[in-house]
Amino acid sequence: MCLRCAGIGTCMHFYHLCPGLERSCTKRKMQRWTESLPTLKAILKDARRLMCPCYKYGLQRNRIHKKSILCEALQHNLPPFTPPPHTEDSVYPMPRVIFRMFDYTDDPEGPVMPGSHSVERFVIEENLHCIVKSHWKERKTCAAQLVSYPGKNKIPLNYHIVEVIFAELFQLPAPPHIDVMYTTLLIELCKLQPGSLPQVLAQATEMLYMRLDTMNTTCVDRFINWFSHHLSNFQFRWSWEDWSDCLTQDPESPKPKFVREVLEKCMRLSYHQRILDIVPPTFSALCPANPTCIYKYGDESSNSLPGHSVALCLAVAFKSKATNDEIFSILKDVPNPNQDDDDDEGFSFNPLKIEVFVQTLLHLAAKSFSHSFSALAKFHEVFKTLAESDEGKLHVLRVMFEVWRNHPQMIAVLVDKMIRTQIVDCAAVANWIFSSELSRDFTRLFVWEILHSTIRKMNKHVLKIQKELEEAKEKLARQHKRRSDDDDRSSDRKDGALEEQIERLQEKVESAQSEQKNLFLVIFQRFIMILTEHLVRCETDGTSVLTPWYKNCIERLQQIFLQHHQIIQQYMVTLENLLFTAELDPHILAVFQQFCALQA
Repeated sequence: MCLRCAGIGTCMHFYHLCPGLERSCTKRKMQRWTESLPTLKAILKDARRLMCPCYKYGLQRNRIHKKSILCEALQHNLPPFTPPPHTEDSVYPMPRVIFRMFDYTDDPEGPVMPGSHSVERFVIEENLHCIVKSHWKERKTCAAQLVSYPGKNKIPLNYHIVEVIFAELFQLPAPPHIDVMYTTLLIELCKLQPGSLPQVLAQATEMLYMRLDTMNTTCVDRFINWFSHHLSNFQFRWSWEDWSDCLTQDPESPKPKFVREVLEKCMRLSYHQRILDIVPPTFSALCPANPTCIYKYGDESSNSLPGHSVALCLAVAFKSKATNDEIFSILKDVPNPNQDDDDDEGFSFNPLKIEVFVQTLLHLAAKSFSHSFSALAKFHEVFKTLAESDEGKLHVLRVMFEVWRNHPQMIAVLVDKMIRTQIVDCAAVANWIFSSELSRDFTRLFVWEILHSTIRKMNKHVLKIQKELEEAKEKLARQHKRRSDDDDRSSDRKDGALEEQIERLQEKVESAQSEQKNLFLVIFQRFIMILTEHLVRCETDGTSVLTPWYKNCIERLQQIFLQHHQIIQQYMVTLENLLFTAELDPHILAVFQQFCALQA
């Protein structure tokens, strides 16, 4: 093997950056945009170019300075290398796709940017990635190190920095560091170079906006979160008129949806009237609704609604600091619309009782998050009784959504609180998200934030119990190790208590894993149902399958697989046998097959 080629090690490193270049289906799943990628052939071509004597660029080549020493040094023959064979338990790194935003035409006045496939571009980016990795916990230090990159006068450094930061932010399945780090880092860079970097960042933002049609939905989410947070640090100033093309497009298209979601996120960081003031009047259709509570029993026209009189009594009782028993007494006489059903569960599930109670309580506690949390805590027993059945849990979520339809942030925090206090369970939240009541809001960002938060809570719950079980087993092992040869009955009693605790924890682990498995089965089953309905409807109507809704939905399915791949791997056999069978539509089955290819 020739060791004199300075580019060989670099070429091998680039191949590591793009493991599995031959796995095209896997690559497509990891792409930020649906565009072509640099191939190994192009990288190898540039590596060979480094051997050319006429090669020049602003990169250090230490081999040249030590050429005389290397020529006299002892030469080594490397033995053949045989890669280890594949086994069932082999773990491979996730594929990494090379990210490109700029080319030499984007900065015509400054130094020329290296080509997209050139080795120089890769080396510069790798150095910048290393700086971020080393200093990401200290944004000021990180920003200072980035703008002090050696040879910065020979390259358009600001363009490289912005491209590298967005490359990490949009990395799939997850960025190397928390999302907010990249926001704070870009803000710090804008402070250090106020005369140049903000313009490059604005140019990058415009380019990302123009590419929204081909951008991965997960990356669009991160773009929304970053841009809204960034605007909040610069008085929400932006040239919105430049994006007026979104006003004439289908509201479900990527551009108008992006602007709508950004304004909604900005409202979370400000207030409603401020958002109305910062955008032109022509953008009013994309502005978020006023986040007020919708109380169906509050106006005069509600007198004829079922349960109106009970709602008035409940309002008086809540204001009088009534106890749970007094609330139960008021709700006792609420008629049950399901009383004619034959099944026993129909009598226990009273939708009108839930509606009157939840509507009135949330309306009176609408002043703040804290008021709502206190209301849930005070009347927790009533919630648990009314939502005893699966239908009851689902209806509590439906009514809560009706009350706070215009306030997505309140919906998210209330769902989170209800899961924590076990008023509803994770499976109920998943079923609610895929229900017909949320069909109009199915593609909105807050819905998927709730679903991913729910999955993370379930995963953390399982990990917590598993950790407790492992700690109990380790404690028992330590006791056995310390035990002397003497007959110590007290030690036997301690062992017995620990063994009982381990048995209980083992049961809890099995129960939690069963709930976790059921949650993923519910989610994937509902995905398959709504996607199949869409495909059948398009085939019947003779219309194109590739609608904005379909792109969003299929990429949300990919997002579930990618973001929770380590947990889902445990249930691969069950998913393949029960849901993702050979009879499934190829459009849906392809997503599962791509996921399987990640570990193939």
